[in-house]
Amino acid sequence: MRRLSLALVAASVIAAGAPAIAQQQSPAPATAPQTEVSIPRGVFFRGQVDGQILSSDNLIGGKIYAPDGKIIADIEELILTSDLRVEGVVVKTGGFLGAGQKRLGLRFSALRFGPDGKITVPELTKEVITALPAYERKTPRKTLLERAAENARSIADRSMETAKPAIDQASEAAKDAYEKAKEATKEAYDKAKESVQQPKQ
Repeated sequence: MRRLSLALVAASVIAAGAPAIAQQQSPAPATAPQTEVSIPRGVFFRGQVDGQILSSDNLIGGKIYAPDGKIIADIEELILTSDLRVEGVVVKTGGFLGAGQKRLGLRFSALRFGPDGKITVPELTKEVITALPAYERKTPRKTLLERAAENARSIADRSMETAKPAIDQASEAAKDAYEKAKEATKEAYDKAKESVQQPKQ
């Protein structure tokens, strides 16, 4: 009977102290003020300048035109040197001009960029396209599924990196709240135990 009374008193003390415990829980710490970052020199571009070509606009996916204005090939890939200089492009003829579909490698110096943004290769005629052997890759081209998987992993990695500070902050706040609740519960239990053990007058 005495144990039952002790448990009931402890429970009532804990319930009464619950709002106080909740109020004692410190709010999540505010975001730390951002410090000024020193930008290293010689690493970044501020923006596009004259003479620079953006590959997504003019190269990868771009069209190569014949002198008469007809499309003769699509640019699919860039050919880079070991020091990452653009040495050429891989194009797909796609059956233009009646020639069979194939992929060809063109030197970058052969591309002519017009003021209207059109790219021409005067030497790329139907006869040349037919006679040239297809471009040979050292490694097989990645499939759409493989590229999609890589993109998914990249997005997941970036999301985790962005969310990590918030997760750490929430974890620290929860740990602090748990310790305070644990301490308050122990104090409530000790008080209840003392009240039960006090001799009756």
